Amino acid sequence: MLQSICREMQRNKRKVTSAVISLGMIASVVTPVTISAKEDEDVVKLRVMETTDIHSHVMNYDYFSGEEANDFGLVNTATLIRDAKEEAKNSLLFDNGDLIQGSPLADYLATEKEWSEEDIHTVYQAMNLLDYDAGNYGNHEFNYGLEYLNKVTEGSNFPYVNANVYKVDEDDDPSNDENYFDPYVMLDKKVVDEDGEEHTLKVGVIGFTPPQITQWDKNKLEGKVKTKGIVNTAEKFVPQMKEEGADIVVAIAHSGIGDVTQSGMEENATYDLSKVDGIDAIMFGHAHQQFPGKAYADLEGVDVDKGTINGTPSVMPGFWGSHLGMIDFTVEKVDGDWTVQNAQSKLKAIYDSEKGEALVEPDEEIVSEVKEDHEATIDYVNSAVGETESPLYSYFSQVQDDPTVQIVTDAQKAYVKEYIQGTELEGLPVLSAGAPFKAGRDGVTDYTDIAEGDLAIKDTTSLYKYPNTVNVLKLTGSEVREWLEWSAGQFNKIDPNSKEEQLLVKENNRSDNGFPSYNFDVIDGVSYQIDVTEPQRYNKGGTEVINDTHRIKNLKYNGEPIDEDQQFLIATNNYRASATPIANPGGDNIVIESPDENRQVLVDYIRNHESVNPKADGNWSFAPIKGNPDLVFYSSPEAKKYAETNEDISFDEKLDNGFAKYNIELNKGKSNNKKDEENKEDKDEEKSNGNNDHKDSQGDSTANDMVYTIKSGDTLGKIGAKYGVFWRELANYNNISNVREIMPGQEILIPVSDDTDDYKVHRVQKGETLGKISSQYNVHWKDLARYNELDNPHRLYVGQEIKIPKKSE
Repeated sequence: MLQSICREMQRNKRKVTSAVISLGMIASVVTPVTISAKEDEDVVKLRVMETTDIHSHVMNYDYFSGEEANDFGLVNTATLIRDAKEEAKNSLLFDNGDLIQGSPLADYLATEKEWSEEDIHTVYQAMNLLDYDAGNYGNHEFNYGLEYLNKVTEGSNFPYVNANVYKVDEDDDPSNDENYFDPYVMLDKKVVDEDGEEHTLKVGVIGFTPPQITQWDKNKLEGKVKTKGIVNTAEKFVPQMKEEGADIVVAIAHSGIGDVTQSGMEENATYDLSKVDGIDAIMFGHAHQQFPGKAYADLEGVDVDKGTINGTPSVMPGFWGSHLGMIDFTVEKVDGDWTVQNAQSKLKAIYDSEKGEALVEPDEEIVSEVKEDHEATIDYVNSAVGETESPLYSYFSQVQDDPTVQIVTDAQKAYVKEYIQGTELEGLPVLSAGAPFKAGRDGVTDYTDIAEGDLAIKDTTSLYKYPNTVNVLKLTGSEVREWLEWSAGQFNKIDPNSKEEQLLVKENNRSDNGFPSYNFDVIDGVSYQIDVTEPQRYNKGGTEVINDTHRIKNLKYNGEPIDEDQQFLIATNNYRASATPIANPGGDNIVIESPDENRQVLVDYIRNHESVNPKADGNWSFAPIKGNPDLVFYSSPEAKKYAETNEDISFDEKLDNGFAKYNIELNKGKSNNKKDEENKEDKDEEKSNGNNDHKDSQGDSTANDMVYTIKSGDTLGKIGAKYGVFWRELANYNNISNVREIMPGQEILIPVSDDTDDYKVHRVQKGETLGKISSQYNVHWKDLARYNELDNPHRLYVGQEIKIPKKSE
C-alpha cells in the first residue's frame, strides 16, 4: 500500500510540475489571435489521442532481419505525438494496451534480463517521456502472469484502468465482486478555451480487456481473476462516472469493432459499446486495424467520414505504432454543463505504404533512452532459442512435403489447440495450413537452409517470411478438398506418354503462367495425393472452376476417407483467411482472428519445446504416374547436397540464370504416404512388426540373393544406391511397409538378377549415366539405348536394370 501511495505522489508531482511549465509556456507565447467563437462563450477544443497494440516495438527495427524499419516503432509515433500536441491547445494521450508482449524486445525483458529495483520496462522509458495521461490493459498484458504485469507497470508515470477484470471470491454472488484493478479514473484536466480563459474539465476514463483472457492465459490466471462482459460492465460503471461529475467519458476498449449482433461476452464488442449511453468517445484496438477506414464503410451505423460508430466518435490506430489515433472535440459550457458540440476522428500514419516512404523521423530522445535494452535485444536474437535435430531446408518444398512448412504448421496447430480450450470450438479437429514462403520467388538465394543444431530467434524470419497473424477458419471436409484443389494448381498438367522434358512446377510468380509458392498451401492433419496428369480444377485466383476435374486423390482424415460434411478448424494466417475466397467461401468462416503473429507463435513453439525435430510427416505426395515422363523442376544449386540422399530427386545441371535443374520421379507406386501408414490400423502381426529377418519370408527370393545387415545411419536409399537397387524395390522385396522404421542389426535381402545367355544385367547406381555404363562394357551408349528400348536414354533411375549384350564384353 505504501509503495502505491508513493507512486501516486510521484505521479502527481510530475503532473503538477508539467502543468506549471506548460502554463508558463502558454503565457509566454500568447499573442492576439482571431477567435471564431463569440466573446465570453466557454468553448474548448480538446484533442484526445491514442496508441494501441505497440507490442514492445519501441524501436523502428526488425530484430528478425536485423534491419531498420520505417513502417513501425513507437520512436516514429512519438514524433507524431509531439507534433499533434503542439498543434492543439489542449490534449490528452492514452494507450490501449498490448504493450509488454509480442516482440523480441518484450521476450528479452520478460525471460532474459536480470532486473534491478530501479529498472523500468523499455516501453515505459519511452512513454514517460511523452507524458501519457492513462493506460488500459490489453489481453497480452496477462501473458507473463500478474506478478510480472504488476512489477513492470509500476514503472509507468500514468494510471492504469480496467473495469471488467475481477478478483476471484468463490462466493457465487456477483453483487459483491471486487475489481482487480481501478475500473476508471477521473482526470481533472486544465484546459484553455477559445477566449484564452482557463477551465477544468473532469474527464472520466474507463478501460476494458477481452473477457477471454481467462481462457487464453488460464495457466496464469485461474483461481486469481475472472472477467465479465465489456458492454454489461460499461452499463454498470458509466452512470457512476457521470454521477461523480464526469464532463466527458472516454472508453478505452482493447476490443475490435465486432458486428451488429450482441452476444454478451464478446471478444470484439466495440460496436455494441458505442450504443451505451454516456460514452463520449471510444479509443479501441486489439484487431490491428485502422478506424476510420473504408473497410468499415458498409457496416450499419458507421460514418467513416466523421469517424463515428452509432454516432459515437471512435478511433483505432493500427498496431506497432503504425498510426496515431486522434479525436478532436469541440465542447461548450451550456447552463453550467460541458457538452460535446462536435467531434472528428482521424488517423495519422508514420509511413506511406503506397509510395514506400517514411513520413516522420525517429524521436532521438527516445532512441537514446532505450539504447541499452535495444542493443541487448539484438544480442539476444542472435543467441539460440532452441535447437533442431534435423536440417531445415526449403529447396524441395514445392515438390515434396517439407520440414520448413512442417514446423510452421505444427506450431500453428499447437497454438490453436490451446487457444480453443474452454470455448465452444473445443473438440473440433484442428488442421493447419502452411505454404513455402521461401522457394526462390525472390531469386536463387530465396531459400531456407538452416543446419542441424542451434536455432536463433532471427532464424524464424527465414522459416516464416511475412508478419502475418493467426486466423482460424471453420470449414467442412468438402471445403477443405476444394481449397486443396486450388492449391494443386501450382503444377503444370503432365502428359504421362510424352517423351519430351516436362516442367512440373509453374513459374514462381504472379504472371498468367505462374503460381506463387506462397499460395501452395499444404494442409497438415489430413493426408492426400495430387494427380498432376489431371487438368487443374480452379483458375489461378481460386475464384472459378475451369475444369470439371479433381487432382486431389485419397483425401483422408485419421486414415479414413474424409467426411465431406465434417467440420474442421484450419489454422492459417490473416492474409489467407481474408484475401483468398477459396479458403473462406462466402467470407464468413473466420472463427478466430488472433492478433498474435504466426512468426511469434513459431518462436514460442521452439522455445517451449527446446529441441525440435521437424521432419516432414509425408502427409501429401504425388499420385503415381503410369509411364516414364521426364519431369524436371528448378531450385538452387545448393540443393544438390540434399538430392544425393533423396530417393526421388536427382541433380541435372546448373542453369545460366543461377538456378539448377533437378529431375523427379513420379512413376513408382506408393502406398499413399507415410502419414496414412501411421494412421492405418495393422491388419496382422507380421505387418505390424514389419519383421523380415530371414529369407523364408520373401516370396520371390532366390538362391542368388545377398543378405545385408543394416548398420546405424543406413537408409534404404543409401543401401540401394550402393548395390544398384531402387529403394522401393528393396522395400517391396523385403515386405517393409514403413521404410523409416528399419533398425540396425535387421537383415534384408539384396536381389541379384540372373544373367542369360544373351545378356548380362547391370543395375543403375547413383550418379550413373548410360555413357558411364557403356564405357564399362565397351559398347556405345546409343546401342545400349536401342537394345533396352529406352524412351529417354538421358533419364535413368537408381536400380533400373540395363541389359548388356554378352557379345559386348
